Amino acid sequence: MPVPPPTGPLVTRSTLIADLRALGVRPGDTLLLHSSLSALGWVCGGAVSVVQGLLHTLGPDGTLTVPTHTGGNSDPAQWRRPPVPQEWWAGIRASMPAYDPAVTPSEGMGVIAETARRWPGALRSAHPQTSFAAVGPQAAAITHGHATDCSLGEDSPLARLEERDARVLLLGTRFATCTSFHLAEYRIPSPRRTVMGPAVLTPDGGRRWETVTEIDISGDGFDELGAALERDGGVVRGRVGAADARLFPVADAVAYAQGWLARHRS
Repeated sequence: MPVPPPTGPLVTRSTLIADLRALGVRPGDTLLLHSSLSALGWVCGGAVSVVQGLLHTLGPDGTLTVPTHTGGNSDPAQWRRPPVPQEWWAGIRASMPAYDPAVTPSEGMGVIAETARRWPGALRSAHPQTSFAAVGPQAAAITHGHATDCSLGEDSPLARLEERDARVLLLGTRFATCTSFHLAEYRIPSPRRTVMGPAVLTPDGGRRWETVTEIDISGDGFDELGAALERDGGVVRGRVGAADARLFPVADAVAYAQGWLARHRS
């Protein structure tokens, strides 16, 4: 079968920069980016051009942060999408590579996030399942001290981004991807549970499975939560390439989510 021609618009680094500026991204900003390359259109240079455009728009004083999560580094007994046969569990537990911030690729975060993770000078947080990577002068402060028993709470990069007046940029993604809403879950009464996993490096270069006690976090309802935030005027909306883009402060999203989740979750 013939290969269909690409669909537009044609997106270049220059058009990305113009669209990001029109949306309100400013030099010196600290951004938390959730992104979809395919939503942008036909991007000349792919994810590299997107990261270049973002860093150019932010300038030397700005910092770009992306989620670089690795949810597969977990106990296979918990896997549901898809599950694996129970007879595989012991083999997976015995052989799962330990999380290494320098080499472990992100999972399901998109090629733009993975490109930013590998960018020269990028730093990555230590959490073996919910890490973030950052490029720019605030990268060390944002990624430092990510506790193993605090996936997306007060000892995670999300709280550091909130302190630095960062903004969220949803670039072709839904509110369901907005990790900032999870920080609000840590600030309302939430059940805690003890789980096995992930596999972590030991000081001698080996590996072990770590048991942690964490709250139950869930993205259920985040699209409805985001729509409510948008209706109440907390979101700037525009277009970057062909993608719907949304820009809003981390702190506003967290504060709004605290109230919304308290009313809508039992």
